[in-house]
Amino acid sequence: MDDQTQVPPAGPGATRPALVGLDSLATRLPPHLWFAVSAVFHYLGPAFAVLLFPHVGVLGMAWLRIATAALIFAPLTRPWRIFARADSRTRLLLIAFGACLAVMNCSFYLALDRLPISLVAAIEFVGTIGIALVGLRTARNLAALAIAVTGTLLLIDVKWSSDPVGLFWAFLNGLLFVGYIVLGHRVARAGAGDGIAGLGAAMAVAFVVVLPIGFSDALPAFFSSPLLIAAIGVGICSSVIPYVCDQLAMSRLPSSSFAMMLSLLPVTATLIGVVVLRQIPSLGDCLGVALVVAGVAFHKPVADRA
Repeated sequence: MDDQTQVPPAGPGATRPALVGLDSLATRLPPHLWFAVSAVFHYLGPAFAVLLFPHVGVLGMAWLRIATAALIFAPLTRPWRIFARADSRTRLLLIAFGACLAVMNCSFYLALDRLPISLVAAIEFVGTIGIALVGLRTARNLAALAIAVTGTLLLIDVKWSSDPVGLFWAFLNGLLFVGYIVLGHRVARAGAGDGIAGLGAAMAVAFVVVLPIGFSDALPAFFSSPLLIAAIGVGICSSVIPYVCDQLAMSRLPSSSFAMMLSLLPVTATLIGVVVLRQIPSLGDCLGVALVVAGVAFHKPVADRA
């Protein structure tokens, strides 16, 4: 599977009306805006998911999240048609992307169930630094990365854990998050509209992967309307809105620049804490926010090498 693997274009007679115009929309609006929307929901989703763990279990919540996204994407993207017209390399890409999404979501929730979210986020951020370093082309971008990483470390209050199982799931999630960025960019190279179509096909694969894993744990949600509505909300906030926005951003940003922008995630968490929870940041937090924003602003995207 090389870097040129792409999701095939829709072609005559295969146009998905709901996806028409996404390429022009993604072009008209800056990719940083799409990333900002994704970053906000990146923390809102897990915050609600943790509250549901006692009712549907960790894997049950992962099952409901992926099932919700797969059912929403199915009529919009028609994954069966994507697979029918794809060549073998594209099918392999979509299967790998879907399997990555499934295991990543499960390991993320299993880590959150045992570790503080700040530690899980810090471990996740290590892999993204690696991607950003690989994509560096100039001294300016190296300086921008150093500034952003310094700001992120000020924002993340990392306390190490002695829970080996939790750390295992956190490191597995971090590794798969790198896979999400790399595979997601290959899917996005087809353009925003077809990239989202590929995302829908990959989500169908993810649903097949988790189908036997968390179904029994998820059953209580089908007998409680409030619980089911809450789980659907988590799925939309966690796997529909942010993943779609990621595809819109990835279609225009090289993977190294996208990885660099992930340093903004602790910033959005801090801002959500101010607006939603009335948590006033410390002077160190404010300095961290300023450094991350300065680093991202100073970074100049450079196209990935083939």
